[in-house]
Amino acid sequence: MANLMDKAKNFVAEKVAHMKKPEASITDVDLKGVSRECITYNAKVSVSNPYSTSIPICEISYTLKSAGRVIASGNIPDPGSLKGDDTTMLDVGVKVPHNVLVSLVKDIGADWDIDYELELGLTLDLPLIGNFTIPLSTKGEIKLPTLSDLFT
Repeated sequence: MANLMDKAKNFVAEKVAHMKKPEASITDVDLKGVSRECITYNAKVSVSNPYSTSIPICEISYTLKSAGRVIASGNIPDPGSLKGDDTTMLDVGVKVPHNVLVSLVKDIGADWDIDYELELGLTLDLPLIGNFTIPLSTKGEIKLPTLSDLFT
């Protein structure tokens, strides 16, 4: 009987391992807005759902790093769901307090941008599997707003 149970476990594990899973990529990171409290950047995330039914997104977690330091982190609980058999574009807002930007003066002073690394974790509730996190990461440069950006 134990042998039969082991075969059943292996069969299910193999089927789950070969199941199609949603795939995601970060397509863009841009300035979204400036307020008195912070600068908000927007990461656009493209997520494809291979299933015919929608999949709920449990949470999106993010960490924005510059010069090896974390300058912003947080999570967005329950941001919605992915459409069935479709690609969904998600907007992830990342808020960076102004006082953090002041501590990055060396990097900013050279070319008025921030060299960054953005890490996202997209946690989905997949049928049969449960919570499944898609890790995403991208590096690049974010231009800081100029005075003309602030007053236009």
